[in-house]
Amino acid sequence: MFASFGSMILASAAIFLSFAYAAAMLAYLLGWRALPEWRLPKHFIPRKRISVIIPCRNEAKHIGACTGSIIDGSYPPDLLEVIVVDDFSEDETVAAAGERVRVLRLDEILPEEARQTANKKQAISTGISQAQGDIIVTTDADCIAPPDWLLTIAARFEKERGVGEADPVSPILLAAPVVFHREHNLLQRFQSLDFLGMMGITGAGIKMGFQRMANGANLAFDKSLFDAVDGYSGNVQFASGDDMFLVQKIARYRPGSIFFLKNRAAAVRTEARPDWRTFWQQRLRWGTKNAALTEWPVRLVLLLVFLFCWSILINGLLAIAGLVAGDIFFLKILALQLAVKAASDYLFLREMCRFFERRDLLRWFAPCFLMHTAYIAVIGLASLFFRRFEWKGRRVQ
Repeated sequence: MFASFGSMILASAAIFLSFAYAAAMLAYLLGWRALPEWRLPKHFIPRKRISVIIPCRNEAKHIGACTGSIIDGSYPPDLLEVIVVDDFSEDETVAAAGERVRVLRLDEILPEEARQTANKKQAISTGISQAQGDIIVTTDADCIAPPDWLLTIAARFEKERGVGEADPVSPILLAAPVVFHREHNLLQRFQSLDFLGMMGITGAGIKMGFQRMANGANLAFDKSLFDAVDGYSGNVQFASGDDMFLVQKIARYRPGSIFFLKNRAAAVRTEARPDWRTFWQQRLRWGTKNAALTEWPVRLVLLLVFLFCWSILINGLLAIAGLVAGDIFFLKILALQLAVKAASDYLFLREMCRFFERRDLLRWFAPCFLMHTAYIAVIGLASLFFRRFEWKGRRVQ
C-alpha cells in the first residue's frame, strides 16, 4: 500500500512538472512571436557616440578579429570608440588588439594583489569609467560583429516614441542576440541549439515583462543608467553575471527601460566550447550565480526546468527497475514526460532556427534533446555544491 501511494505521489509530481514545463515553453513561444522584429530604417544617420567595451583575458587568438569586425563595420568612425580592457593577460592579447583601439591594462590600473581577484565586472567597470560615449556596448573578445551591428543598436536607441515604447530621451538598456557558429562536433551543435533557445527565452521574457535576462556579449545601455545604479556594486563577488545582475538592477531602478533587439543583423557570433572540460567549466561558472539572481520569476523557471529534468532521470531509473519486475507504470510516465519535453522543445527551437536561419541544426535535435535533459540536471546540481572552477587560467571560488 505504501509503495503504491509513493508511486502515485511521484507520478503526480512528474505529470505536474510536465505540464508546467509545456505551459512555460508555450508562453515563451507566444511571447517571442509577439515581440516585433526591429528593422534598421533606411537612410538612418546616427547621432550618438558609442563606446564598445571589450573585457578580455588571454584572448590573443581572437581579439584582433573581434576589434576588426567592429571597426570595419558601418558605424561612423567619428562616433565610435573601441576600448579593450586587458585583465592581466598572460599571452599577447594587448599586442594583438590592434592599433585602432584604445587598450586599458588592469595591471597598470589595479594593484598587483588584484591579479587573482579581478574579474570581468571590474574590467567592464574600468572601461566604462573612461568611456566617452553616450551609449555603452559590451561584447566579448571571441565575438564577431556583423557590419550593421552598431548601426542597428543606435537606431533602436534613437527611435521615435510610439505607443507603449520607450522615450528616446529616457535611458534604456537593450539586450541583443548572441549566436554560435562554425560548429565542428555534436557538443558544439548542442550548444548552438541551447543558445538559440536562450535567445528566444530572453526576448520573450522581456516582452512579457515577467523576467529580464541578457547576455553580456551583446548588451547596450546608456552610460547614465550604469552610473545611476552604481554599476555592479553588490554583486562584484560573483565571477559571472555581469549581464544578468545589471539588467535586473536597472529593471528595479527604472521599470520599463529594458528591451530586446529582435534582429538577425544585430546578432554577434562566437564559437561554442570545443570540448567537455571547457564546456563544464563555463556552465559551472554561469550556474553559480543563479541562486543570487534577484528576480523570482527567473529563479522559479530555472527551478522548474531543473526539477523536471531530474524527474525524467529518476523516472527513467524507476522505469528500468519496473521492467525488470514486469511493471510498466513508470515507463508510461517516462514516455509522457519525454513526449511533452520533446514536443515543447522542438516547436520552440524550430521557431528560433527559422528566425536565425539555422534550420540545419534541427537535424541534430534528437541527440541534443537527450543531452539537454542530462545537462540541466547535472550542471544544476553541480553548481549548488561545486563552488570552485577554472576561468581563463584562474581558479575561482
